[in-house]
Amino acid sequence: MQDNDETVVLEVLSAAFEDNEAPAAPVGVDGSELTAVVLVPTVDIVPEKKPTTTATGNLSLKKLTKTERNNLHLMLVASHMLLTVREALAVAPGITAVRVAALQQSRVDSYGAPQIDVLFGARFERGRLAAVRWDDAEANNIIHDTATEVVANLKRTTHELLPIDLATEPEIQDLLGQVEIGELVDRQ
Repeated sequence: MQDNDETVVLEVLSAAFEDNEAPAAPVGVDGSELTAVVLVPTVDIVPEKKPTTTATGNLSLKKLTKTERNNLHLMLVASHMLLTVREALAVAPGITAVRVAALQQSRVDSYGAPQIDVLFGARFERGRLAAVRWDDAEANNIIHDTATEVVANLKRTTHELLPIDLATEPEIQDLLGQVEIGELVDRQ
């Protein structure tokens, strides 16, 4: 596997990703660079309220603002991306860089086929991740501090992750054509 034979690397990583909470799949190997995708949940997974206490000390629930909710979703997406990258680098020692795209099912079309949006894309090099203080840093900060490339469409006012315009990102659009979307959705 050190020589990054694409068939071997993809098989081994497919098996390694099987038990991930967010379904992930290796897509291809180019030299020592892996491309992978991870299917992340929508913002609906984040609760609308958070526990708090009143001025008198009673337990209460407070509604999260859109920005708070979207920041939690962004952290979840970033965490799933980083988990996929770290696992790939741990299992495939010959891989020196990983490109990962976070996909999200936006809807099911009239034919029953899942429609997928790309929310986030990033490229990581093994060496840049080596000194990260994983227990102390937040996932979205790790991405912005270590990734050599980042593609995202973040709404300024509420920090909502919006779908990336694939017309301006042909490489990501080509990547989607190589992914077995149905298999990822079935594992969700």
